[in-house]
Amino acid sequence: MDALSHTLSVLSAMITPVVLIMASSSLILSTSQRLSRSIERSRKVSSIISDIIRENSSTPRLADVPVLIQQLELSSRRARLLQRAMTSLYITLFFFVASCISIALVYFLSDGYSWFPIALDLIGVGFLCYASVLLVDESRIALSAVDAEMQHTLQQFKQYRQQQTHAARRWLWRKRNR
Repeated sequence: MDALSHTLSVLSAMITPVVLIMASSSLILSTSQRLSRSIERSRKVSSIISDIIRENSSTPRLADVPVLIQQLELSSRRARLLQRAMTSLYITLFFFVASCISIALVYFLSDGYSWFPIALDLIGVGFLCYASVLLVDESRIALSAVDAEMQHTLQQFKQYRQQQTHAARRWLWRKRNR
């Protein structure tokens, strides 16, 4: 019965890294989706800039280029941060899996190495913290990109509204002076 009790305690100890493995895997999946969206956004903005350049005109669309360049730069920064976060999360996953395996190995080989799984978990947690910091920074950049884009759109709408108001006033003036 003592052997069964010891075996169950080892299996219970192995569950903790498994929970951390599942959490890391979930973060990897969501980070991968964020990276895909960031890359998709970069490609879309690049395509819009290329279209504007190909038109080779001085239309009001040319005024959008600086904002689009800023969007492209922010999207590129986001992609780099997300890639670093993904790397960190994969390293985290490695250490949690290694910890899980090392718990079983320590059980079979020697209790003298019982510190080893703890060290692996701590390293994994360190990389998880680092990835979290990167993801927070990426979220901040994403929010600033959306804010800049919305400010530009609002500015364009205000200019459009002013032009429409001015055109309506001219129309009224012409109608009155006929």
